[in-house]
Amino acid sequence: MTVSCGDKDHLQLLAGNNNAASAEGEAMYQKAKAADDAGKASSAIKKYKLVADKYPFAPSAAQARFRQAELLEQNGDILKSFDAYQEFIMRFQGSGLYSKALDRQAQMAHDAADGRVKTGFAGIPFIGLKTKLPSVKIVVMLEKVRDNAPRSATSAMAQFKIAELYHSEKENRKAINAYRKLVRDQPNSKYAAEALFRVGVVLMEEAEGGNRNQSTLDLADEAFRDYLVQYPGHAKNAEARRLIATLKSKDLDRSLGIAEFYDRSGQAESAKVYYRDVMKKSSSGAAHDKAKARLKELGE
Repeated sequence: MTVSCGDKDHLQLLAGNNNAASAEGEAMYQKAKAADDAGKASSAIKKYKLVADKYPFAPSAAQARFRQAELLEQNGDILKSFDAYQEFIMRFQGSGLYSKALDRQAQMAHDAADGRVKTGFAGIPFIGLKTKLPSVKIVVMLEKVRDNAPRSATSAMAQFKIAELYHSEKENRKAINAYRKLVRDQPNSKYAAEALFRVGVVLMEEAEGGNRNQSTLDLADEAFRDYLVQYPGHAKNAEARRLIATLKSKDLDRSLGIAEFYDRSGQAESAKVYYRDVMKKSSSGAAHDKAKARLKELGE
């Protein structure tokens, strides 16, 4: 392919423009650093941001963005700092500061999830009434941490924190989905076994909280049994077996209660169905003995 003189002139012009822009960016970076060194954080943040925004190809652009994020973090402006780290991560993957940016961003998100990060009234950091960051913002932060390093331990931890946050706020469906996503995406992570165990726990809590239909109990039982099969030897195995026994007892009590309701209502044939169900599901115990005795009284 041949290049005309006009093309050469165009390329030289572009190169000249880029060189000039880089020089302007470096000059602005030096101004930002001077403000930084003088302790003028607000001015430094603005100038560092300008360097990274306007001169992304300047040699010091990565350092400028990183330092902007650091200063915002030091000033307590958590959300803006997190976003600045995100911009760094998206733009400067080749920087020697990349791993440090990932770690700082992850720590900020986990601190927020654990309630160790506060923001001021109306979103002004550390001024006026301090409140926990809104859950919706924390989830967004954790999702970015998760997606910035897929399949990593950091990603698994972030997903687990998302599930825990939903669980703590009684958003059970979202919690279950989040725990299951972790097990599905990273079944070998150190958080996966606990996540699957927690699915059973959340379903049990639903059953105890009013959603007592049989399908909820069955799903909880299934989750605990899946956990035992997939993660034998995990620390919660004994607890899972105990909870499975508890679920069985709840199931028997439920069937016995329905049988007795029909019995009291004079609907003997319907009562027999549930008494038989109790007998089928148990070989001994109080519920078994009650069902057996009543079926005998009813002519069986």
